[in-house]
Amino acid sequence: MLKPLLVIALGGNAMIKGKQRGTIEEQIENITETAKQIMKVVPKNRVVITHGNGPQVGNIMLQMEAGSHHPFNRPVLPMDICGAMTQGQIGYLIQNILGNLLLKEGPPSRLNPQEKIKVTTIVTQVVVSKDDPAFQNPTKPVGPFYSKEQAESIRTEHPEFTIIEDAGRGYRRVVPSPDPTEIYEKDQVNKLLEAGFIVVAGGGGGIPVIKNEDSTVQGVEAVIDKDLAGERLAVDVNAETFAILTDTDRVYLNYNTPNAEGINTITRAEVQKYLDEGAFGTSLKGSMGPKLRAALRFIKDGGKRVIITSPELAADALEGKAGTTITP
Repeated sequence: MLKPLLVIALGGNAMIKGKQRGTIEEQIENITETAKQIMKVVPKNRVVITHGNGPQVGNIMLQMEAGSHHPFNRPVLPMDICGAMTQGQIGYLIQNILGNLLLKEGPPSRLNPQEKIKVTTIVTQVVVSKDDPAFQNPTKPVGPFYSKEQAESIRTEHPEFTIIEDAGRGYRRVVPSPDPTEIYEKDQVNKLLEAGFIVVAGGGGGIPVIKNEDSTVQGVEAVIDKDLAGERLAVDVNAETFAILTDTDRVYLNYNTPNAEGINTITRAEVQKYLDEGAFGTSLKGSMGPKLRAALRFIKDGGKRVIITSPELAADALEGKAGTTITP
């Protein structure tokens, strides 16, 4: 009998915390701590891991911007290429760190009891519709802040970019954030799961691609919300549980107020009711809004439960001892 299938979505704090600079030493330390928590759930679950890439892709864009001027004059690469670069970077770190822990302490492989469970990474494309309205209304900020003068210069150099003023803090480039419709490599992910691997896939929301009339795909300048892409991945691999690991121990009503109230267990209908009433407070202005949208979508699409908690509480949350559990 197969073990339950669990998709774990790692937020940025699982790799770079708070005000950290994002050095490789910091990322290795953070991922090691998260990998130790994942190790606790591996014996009872088949596992797929997905992750964000905000700090890493931002760093790549900064580096390309710095290298695009004299004397180097290197080309600035499109967003889909940047996303692929971060999938390789972060996937390698998770694969290396978790893989070493599995080698030392992991359970045996289901198909070959003489070997330990192994982890592998797939560079993952995520299909979006070329008719998605997001392409007509870019809203997702990417890359560094610019002064007004820098923004004008970039507009001249890259007329295809959309650059807007961002809340009085400077100017930033914005790109479309279309809805994910399909994990293009879902068959490969499922075959690796059948073979007993832990799979890292869909990192950074996936590499956004559109399908052409001849069924080929091509990358587009966009960023897919990582939580919605994680939900799509969870559905496409028929996961029972979708665990979203973030920078809070659980979901709160009236977040960031004296009346804040943590939620232990809640149904999909209750979440929707609270959303309609605005009862989650300022948390929706940050990253909780997309997480709740992804949770509602996963339950609607047939998932059994969603867990929202911090990385260090992941194992306890899956046993109902911590975090927020959302059910049908």
